[in-house]
Amino acid sequence: MAVGIFDSGLGGLTVWDAVQAQLPDVDFVYLADSAHAPYGVRTADDIYNLTVAATQRLFDAGCDLVILACNTASAAALRRMQESWVPSDKRVLGVFVPLIEAMTEREWGDNSPPREVDLKHVALFATPATVASRAFQRELAFRAIGVDVEAQACGGVVDAIEEGDFILAEALVRSHVDALQRKMPHPEAAILGCTHYPLMEDTFRDALGPDVKVFSQANLVARSLGDYLKRHPDMMGTGTAAFLTTGDPKKVSSRATQFLRRPLTFQAA
Repeated sequence: MAVGIFDSGLGGLTVWDAVQAQLPDVDFVYLADSAHAPYGVRTADDIYNLTVAATQRLFDAGCDLVILACNTASAAALRRMQESWVPSDKRVLGVFVPLIEAMTEREWGDNSPPREVDLKHVALFATPATVASRAFQRELAFRAIGVDVEAQACGGVVDAIEEGDFILAEALVRSHVDALQRKMPHPEAAILGCTHYPLMEDTFRDALGPDVKVFSQANLVARSLGDYLKRHPDMMGTGTAAFLTTGDPKKVSSRATQFLRRPLTFQAA
């Protein structure tokens, strides 16, 4: 039994890398919908349909648990999928909740009423579709009160990272941080709300300054998945990993190898 990890492109590899390091005995199938990336500029219905198709492909590959390691898919599709599509014997999880639980210092699965937390001014950097969905604010409201969230849509950053143009990505990050700070001059914390953004974490930190606490998702998702699997030990395997893409496997393999700085080979989905 494998755990599926889905992303529109290569950003979810940051999640897979962290999860695999913490859970070396789990089998994984990673699916990149490279043919339709990026998702961040698509409509909610389009994102939903593409995410359902990709998740079904992972179910067909033997995954009973799928992690949407794509913030845009988590924001625009997950709730609708859970309410009307996910089979009763399958689980689909997103990447927002572990991040919010860490930010609000709540334990995994803590369903107590929302309460005041220390952080009052939070910057959210995400794709245009994630920002438009307001999913982060909705999930945060279930767990905390009195938190002011200022969201910045970071157009172009995912495209630049996927193309391997990190000079452009750095310039775009600094521009988006500057735009955010014109709206919220002194955020206490910043959320990197896209799994591509950990690759630019040093740039975000430098642009935001030393007084801003930066939350990145990969390790938080890995920790939460580890807690989940402790309660479901039947999902442990032998540590194999398969990588699938809807795009050109050779091109995606080359980019993925550059992305994680170690060889990865993708097959056609």
